[in-house]
Amino acid sequence: MAVTDRAPSEEDLDLRAALAEGHIRLRGLLAGLTEDAARAPSALPGWTRGHLLSHVEGVARALARQARYALRGRTVEVYDGGRAARDAAIEAGHGRGAAELAAAVGDALDEAEASWDAVGPGDWRRPVAYRDGTVRTAGLAWWRELQIHTADALLGTGPDSWPPHLCLHLVDFLAVRVPAGTELRLAAVDADRSWTLGEGEPVAVEGRLTDLAAWLAGRAPQRPLTGGPLPELGNWP
Repeated sequence: MAVTDRAPSEEDLDLRAALAEGHIRLRGLLAGLTEDAARAPSALPGWTRGHLLSHVEGVARALARQARYALRGRTVEVYDGGRAARDAAIEAGHGRGAAELAAAVGDALDEAEASWDAVGPGDWRRPVAYRDGTVRTAGLAWWRELQIHTADALLGTGPDSWPPHLCLHLVDFLAVRVPAGTELRLAAVDADRSWTLGEGEPVAVEGRLTDLAAWLAGRAPQRPLTGGPLPELGNWP
């Protein structure tokens, strides 16, 4: 990946502060959750807000558990019981009443905050089972899940609210989605930033930073991107 200047690295990011901001935002949106809103569709096909928020509850606990056990010198699977347990929990939990659902997500955010606040400066490189990574890569995964799914919930905030550092991280993390044989030249018109991703036939795409990040993340940009034609992106890494 080529860029016009040095992008802020993961080490530049105050991840604990970034997670705290995301927790505050989601808590604020949950405060107004109604029964009708809980049953309404989310931005994810086939999922209501209840499904989505049950997933957020589960992934908050799962990634917090990665950090908690890492600080004890242990690695454990991401979900206790694996993917089947994750899916079963979403199915069992999505129909809960709005107040119960909001409380459950709030409790999961409490657990997440406690786990990530316990991570000391020397702990971020401890190994975790999540993708055979580190506490920091697990924390970045929770940051992505938290911010992206908060937008997916359609509770009044969308990808246009994503902070610049998240968008820059997403461009880097999702560069592998560019299909083989394509040299994707991205330009963020509001951030004086550009990237060259992949190799092959050049395709130039311009737009706001949040819209470029949303498209790479498989979400609808708030404003149209220009250039193209947009390539079909590969799987999420």
